Amino acid sequence: MRSKPRILFIGNFLLRHWGRGRTGIDMRLAAGAVRLGYPHLTFSERDVARFLAPLGFMRGTGAKMMNKRLLRTVRNFKPDVVFIAHCDYVENKTLLAMKEALPSLRIVHINCDHIWQAHTRSQILRRKDFCDSIFVTTAGEELREFSSSRNIVGFFPNPCDAAYDVEDNSVKTEFKHDLFFAGRPQRIDNRRELVERLEQILDPSVRLGFFGMGKAPLLLGRDYEEAIAASKMGLSINRREGSKWYASDRITHLMGSGCLTFQYAGNKMQHFFSDDETVYFSSVEELAEKIAYYNTHDEERRRIASRGREKYFRLFNSERTLKYMIEASFGEAFSEAYEWAEDVYC
Repeated sequence: MRSKPRILFIGNFLLRHWGRGRTGIDMRLAAGAVRLGYPHLTFSERDVARFLAPLGFMRGTGAKMMNKRLLRTVRNFKPDVVFIAHCDYVENKTLLAMKEALPSLRIVHINCDHIWQAHTRSQILRRKDFCDSIFVTTAGEELREFSSSRNIVGFFPNPCDAAYDVEDNSVKTEFKHDLFFAGRPQRIDNRRELVERLEQILDPSVRLGFFGMGKAPLLLGRDYEEAIAASKMGLSINRREGSKWYASDRITHLMGSGCLTFQYAGNKMQHFFSDDETVYFSSVEELAEKIAYYNTHDEERRRIASRGREKYFRLFNSERTLKYMIEASFGEAFSEAYEWAEDVYC
């Protein structure tokens, strides 16, 4: 591998949202490449497919044309590494053609959704024989299902980035919301029951900023960022809990913004964060008690939130996360001791 690998990021860069989208993992990793000095290019798969679709809605035709443009982009840019996110429109035969054009190319699939979801599993299984590496935001023995004779599979953390996670609520004392949560409800979703029960038993003095999940309208783009910036504490809860190290990217948005973050104890995030850096709970009753406590003990709230933000940026920043995945994909000795590197399977 070159000392400054050329990278092509294929993902969803939200052009069609016209500024109303949330900054995701794709954007954060690209920002990490900038700081590392890695030459890189972004390719927004869904946007290109839509823009190329005749009359704007013939998506099948647009997808075929997008695959041709993507292959042309690879041949022109000549990357050393291609990162491909969910990208359902990208065909595996296009990945094969990339490797034919550039035999030394490494193709890396990244997936930030929980692997118990059927669609997520199908996405990963579809790529397992066509990608050199697969990285997901869940850890543990379950990853072995996605391993093949030609790839490596491992965990990667939701990356934060100083260009996107710009707030530090740990230094603030005035807020609109005491507790923040935003989520899009799904058919299988344990969060709704938790949120409804929490509202019933939580001290009524706690000002709730709950969005989605049948509450206020779901927030997007700048509205979402401003709501977090105006929140003292936040819930990092998932549709299903109990998987090793799994958290949706809301954990980045909360801890990276200096919100005191509450998360389920059964996900084993204690491997990374102590009780002095985040707040764990095992039941909704315990959660309600801890929310009420920290709502009235502001010095402790600020101290834990500040330490959590500092630790999150130190461990999970975009440069470090990107460098880890590139080193693992090329089979190199790790340049530093990544705290999660134990969960890489050949």
